[in-house]
Amino acid sequence: MKNKTFGSALIVAGTTIGAGMLAMPITSAEMGFSYTLILLFALWALLSYSALLFVEVYQKAESKDAGAATLAEQHFGLFGRISVTVVSIVFMYALLTAYALGGGNLLMPLFAFLGENAESFSIVLFVVVFAIAVTIGVNAVDVFTRVLFIIKLAAFGFVLFMMLPNVTLDNLGAMPLHYLLIISASPVFFTSFGFHVVIPSINNYLEGDIKRLRIAILTGSAIPLVAYILWQMATHGVFSQLQFVEIIRHNPTLNGLVEATFSATGSELISHIVRLFSALAIITSFLGVALALLDCLDDLFKRINSNLNRFSLSLLTFLPVLFFALFFRNFLGVLTYAGQMFTFYGLLLPVGMVWVLRRKFPNLPYQVIGGNFGLLLTLVSGILILIAPVLVDFGILPKVVG
Repeated sequence: MKNKTFGSALIVAGTTIGAGMLAMPITSAEMGFSYTLILLFALWALLSYSALLFVEVYQKAESKDAGAATLAEQHFGLFGRISVTVVSIVFMYALLTAYALGGGNLLMPLFAFLGENAESFSIVLFVVVFAIAVTIGVNAVDVFTRVLFIIKLAAFGFVLFMMLPNVTLDNLGAMPLHYLLIISASPVFFTSFGFHVVIPSINNYLEGDIKRLRIAILTGSAIPLVAYILWQMATHGVFSQLQFVEIIRHNPTLNGLVEATFSATGSELISHIVRLFSALAIITSFLGVALALLDCLDDLFKRINSNLNRFSLSLLTFLPVLFFALFFRNFLGVLTYAGQMFTFYGLLLPVGMVWVLRRKFPNLPYQVIGGNFGLLLTLVSGILILIAPVLVDFGILPKVVG
């Protein structure tokens, strides 16, 4: 039983650590390490709290394997199910588009001989290769993920081992160029704590045991928090802020991050390992989200009595991703949009369900601490993250790099 809890915590951690963390140094270049640290702790606390709200809701779920759409239908009717389904699908399309852009950007130097067509070719190649794996089935994805995840962890460990000794207190002590960047950057950082989609699976795996589910969530979410702190310490501590910002402004992509690494360390080996780690993080995230989206579409069509074969489902999964990646080439912009979509799923939805649940059942065995004030604070935070990009567009908040 203890092993199940530990395994569930690793599922939470594995779902969380992925491509989103690659955008952190790019987005926070102007923030400085201290404000980045504050943002990381704030979002970890906020999203761990909202995850525990899901735990509270599962006490009265119709079944222990109920998904978010089923829970929404239970509390808000058919409108709730439709809303959650639409938001989930759009969120996953946005994430896959961001991953396709990131993967294509990292592959692009290999096809520089194609000139202006190098990036387009790299994006198409990235999507097609891993779409084939997803189309083959879960077993192919499982094999890919196991091998790549081990290599990814080794690469991440090597990067930290090589970069952390070069960290300086002067670089870590750099102050924000704009203090309100902590709000502007929040939608991008927000996606890096997005493990909520696996809560239904974990709840079913733990047989609805509330105590073990809470332990798995808190432990599993703490692991990526530590990883993110070390990652940010390595990047902010090695790079001079002004130098880092100048490079990222010139090239606000993952290649820009690799370029900044080489400029700061003078080591081609370290920059190559950063590129390898970035590519593996993108690939493992792409495979997991693509599989989830394909299954979601399959479930949707079955509900309307229309069974599609796996090839047709793959076309519906990957063709829109290719279209948006080829015609909307803004890695950080797409991640920001994904963060907005996830705000609804990860914050507004659990707050709404718990509010309704507590009106129906005021004496639940388990209630998340904070009462109505905690729900209100989470709601306000969610709305602020949701409208942050709009405030940036109107010039009320400063723009993040890129």
